[in-house]
Amino acid sequence: MMSRKQRRRSSAHHDFKKWIVFGMLILMGILGSPLSFPMYAASGTQDATPLQPIIDGTKSGEVLVLEPGLYSGPVRIDKPMSIRGDSSVTVLNTRAESAITIRSAGVTLQGFTVQHFTNESTAAIQVEGNRAEITGLDIQSASFGIMLRGSSDGLIQNNTISWAGPESASSSQKGNGIDLYNSHRNSIVDNEITSMRDGIYLENSRDLTVKGNTLLYTRYGIHCMYIDGSSVVDNMGENNSTGAMVMGVKNTVVSGNSFRKQSENVHSQGILLYDVHQSTIRNNVVEGNRVGMNIAESSGNEIRGNAVLRNFIGIQLVLAEDNQFTKNQFISNVIEASSMDSPHNEMKENYWDSFQGLDLNNDGISELSYAINPFYEQVVNRNSAYQLFFQSPGMIFMSNLFTEGKAEWTSDRSPLMSMEAESQTTKTGTQVVKETSGVWIIGCILLGMATLIMINMGVLRK
Repeated sequence: MMSRKQRRRSSAHHDFKKWIVFGMLILMGILGSPLSFPMYAASGTQDATPLQPIIDGTKSGEVLVLEPGLYSGPVRIDKPMSIRGDSSVTVLNTRAESAITIRSAGVTLQGFTVQHFTNESTAAIQVEGNRAEITGLDIQSASFGIMLRGSSDGLIQNNTISWAGPESASSSQKGNGIDLYNSHRNSIVDNEITSMRDGIYLENSRDLTVKGNTLLYTRYGIHCMYIDGSSVVDNMGENNSTGAMVMGVKNTVVSGNSFRKQSENVHSQGILLYDVHQSTIRNNVVEGNRVGMNIAESSGNEIRGNAVLRNFIGIQLVLAEDNQFTKNQFISNVIEASSMDSPHNEMKENYWDSFQGLDLNNDGISELSYAINPFYEQVVNRNSAYQLFFQSPGMIFMSNLFTEGKAEWTSDRSPLMSMEAESQTTKTGTQVVKETSGVWIIGCILLGMATLIMINMGVLRK
């Protein structure tokens, strides 16, 4: 029979073991083990139908239509075939491999759900064959969404891709929504990507089409690295760190995109061009970002017809030269433009809403030029603490006094007097401006009505 002292020791030892186990569970969760993903417990694969034997039993070139139900991965497809399903079909993978790996050319996936619940650097769909078509999938991933490696001439369209890992995961702990490397002539169209690391990541590829995609709550909505001869058109990004990060790119078109509300991060921007050459950036809307357009170490580009609205800094030039800026609109930005070490850029017929010009011949173009004063950019670049004095009387006074090297400042030699003078403004930009004008008009009407009511009430009281 145990003494009271022995029983206390036994109880203490038991409690110590419980705390050790509890601590290990917490540590495993922090380090990203399967315990970090509560859905594992609720979504086991024991009741799922293995998908690989069904694929193995399908002949080359046939269409496999999956019956409603839960299927388990991972699977590999080594022959041309189609797999189709609808929202009642789910392929679930919890193993440290890609849920579906395509190794053959001519494979089509359409219409079903893929749940990829592993924190390894794998993808819900990994494509290694050419001419793949992935359409209408609902992908929920705790790693990457769709990954292409050496896969060309494919179509990725109408898919939804969302983060399914821990809500507390940082950007670096996530995977990209769509990730391409060394994959040419692919079309990425009308996909919606939410809360991944980068929405669409493109590297070392050429002749790509990225069109009509929606990118939300990512680091970079669209991230281009060393691509050539491609087009990024009609995409929409909101609440990302950066809407489009375009780096090491040439002969590419960035057109008709809308990037709004990139402002939470100190480095947030609508469009960042870094080391970009011989490319066209036109008819985009960048609104409500910390920096609307940031152009660094880039040359030989045409920046035309963009609407730069309500950003902290409208456009920022750093070591950018020999670019053409034409018929852009800069409206309601806190700082319209900043420029540092950016000579020989051609600016003409842009609209700057804070500029007071002089039009002597009534052609809608000012005879006075608009020069971008580099004082604030240079001061802040030397000591970022001076941002605290932004628009203070002293900073404004010093900026007005600063005229050193004014002949070399980036200048618009023929700024527009009004937006109406620019007949080629983009429809999107015009619509945004009209909406803004409409809000002001309605506000003025309501203010006038309120004033009349107050006056009438005062007369009645008398």
